[in-house]
Amino acid sequence: MGSRYGGLKQLDPVGPSGEVVLDYSVHDALEAGFQRVVFVIRREFEDEFRRTVVARYEKDVDVDLVYQDLNDLPEGYEKPPGREKPWGTGHAIWCARHSVQNPFLAVNADDFYGREAFSLMSSFLDGEAAASQFAMVAYPLSNTLSAHGSVCRGICSLGRNLVAVEECTGIQRAATGKLEGTNTRGMTQEMTGSEWVSMNFWGFQPGVFPLLGKHLSNFLKNGGLSHEKSEFYIPSAVTAMIESDGVEVTVLKSAGQWFGVTYREDRAAVAETISEMVRQGLYETPLRKNSK
Repeated sequence: MGSRYGGLKQLDPVGPSGEVVLDYSVHDALEAGFQRVVFVIRREFEDEFRRTVVARYEKDVDVDLVYQDLNDLPEGYEKPPGREKPWGTGHAIWCARHSVQNPFLAVNADDFYGREAFSLMSSFLDGEAAASQFAMVAYPLSNTLSAHGSVCRGICSLGRNLVAVEECTGIQRAATGKLEGTNTRGMTQEMTGSEWVSMNFWGFQPGVFPLLGKHLSNFLKNGGLSHEKSEFYIPSAVTAMIESDGVEVTVLKSAGQWFGVTYREDRAAVAETISEMVRQGLYETPLRKNSK
């Protein structure tokens, strides 16, 4: 919904030829070997989205649209009256369960992840991973901050694989110069910037869908219906799968510079960074379509 941005940021041009951020994600995914694109959108944006995004790809790439419908809930649950906010990233992925039958990558539409991330995930998904083996690309916290305000980040606890993701809010530089945020226990937490964080770059097997349905039901049962802005976040869902379902999540580390448009003031810096990449020859403009 872009509440902090003040508009539909996924469709706000940032590239030299009017490209939006997700154009670069689609481009990098196709270059890395992905062959199909499923956009999860709100139904009220369909006409604009088909005109401004889908029309650019549908002749060259297999494209599908999925709607994140507030009424699309597990059996036995109904949307509370007055609920307008979407149910969150975990629900958005679950809504694609009828459209996706193969190993897949799930990303945010308004984040620029860089080519390395797509290449790492493509290699993982092309491997012999079991039905319960997933992956995520993580970035150093210092590479994911905004100069224009605080951010929320999923701080990763790592062992041989991912152990858990804890959502920390209000992360920014304090007057002391140190990074601080608020953890899920409501306590101020100091950070070094070297922590590995989740930016919602997930590689899943199709077996994730029934697990998402299970944990979405648990979320709704345990208070998710009682607050009009509660959200079913994918990092929380994956952490629950690790704890209760025997899921293993490989962490693929990227030293690349993630950037996004959390705040409207971020847009100018994102546009300039992309323009510099074009000047360096890292991207063409307009982006070349790829029909692999």
